[in-house]
Amino acid sequence: MSDDRLHIVFGTGQVGIALAAHLAGLGIAVRAVSRHRPPALAGLDWRAADAADPEAAADAAKGASVIYQCLNAPYTRWPERFPPLQRGVLAAAERTGALLVSLENLYGYGPTGGRPMTENLPLAATGAKGRTRAAMTADLLAAESAGRVRIAIGRASDFFGPGVTQGSTLGERVFGNALAGRRADFIGNPGLPHTYSYVPDIAAGLATLGTDARAVGEVWHLPGPPTGTTRALLDLLTNQVGHQVAVRSLPKPAVRALGLVNPMLRELAETYYQFDEPFVLDTTKYESVFGPTGTRLADATAATVAWYRTRPGTS
Repeated sequence: MSDDRLHIVFGTGQVGIALAAHLAGLGIAVRAVSRHRPPALAGLDWRAADAADPEAAADAAKGASVIYQCLNAPYTRWPERFPPLQRGVLAAAERTGALLVSLENLYGYGPTGGRPMTENLPLAATGAKGRTRAAMTADLLAAESAGRVRIAIGRASDFFGPGVTQGSTLGERVFGNALAGRRADFIGNPGLPHTYSYVPDIAAGLATLGTDARAVGEVWHLPGPPTGTTRALLDLLTNQVGHQVAVRSLPKPAVRALGLVNPMLRELAETYYQFDEPFVLDTTKYESVFGPTGTRLADATAATVAWYRTRPGTS
């Protein structure tokens, strides 16, 4: 697959960096845009811009044929900080005429009572972050319906993988702790089915949405490892690190109590349902069109452990 047109990735977080590198590996001209340049983007074209400024976003996206929205906002300020970022990227897509591929999480669905999430499930969240996510999706769909922009939306679950440390339930608190011989920290019940998304799979899925005309105008659940229990993932992690991984799992009352003094835990209380009932992402629609491309959980876990072993500062 190759494309000599310019693809713009807004956001150089853990997914945005992986996507930019994946696109470059496909032979696609790619530019990353963020307020600050991370060291991991060495060798790739990068432009400084604040996406919340529509003029700055449009200027950074000049010449784009595809724009990817991989931005995020500080978790404790999500509802007020995230929508302006998307509005800036949406304005850039309208200005340039580029296809807008937007990465979303699953907050908009809200609790499903354990039913698998499909793309036609209503966005019925009632919490602040879930309502924000649903409203942002509605803004994208309204812009497309009005003929202002072409879009493709890709949704993923809790992500992990090489390079993922913070902002993930499986980052430093699980992989980092396990390699250091500390307890893995979770909330909820690790014995329930829970879909985890692997960052290289997310990057590959978003690239497909940006390069295959069949993706345009649709919402897609991005491929990833088959869904199992969190406990099964921990068993794989135990095999990889060579020793038993102890687990500390916080029940909901403890999360609420600790949230009184810990802002992050206070925010996690809203999405506790994701770990208190089966949380299953159905990727049948994507796989039926583009093929089954998700990575095996054992392989994804092994690659993540290998990265953690070799990252700077690891003895």
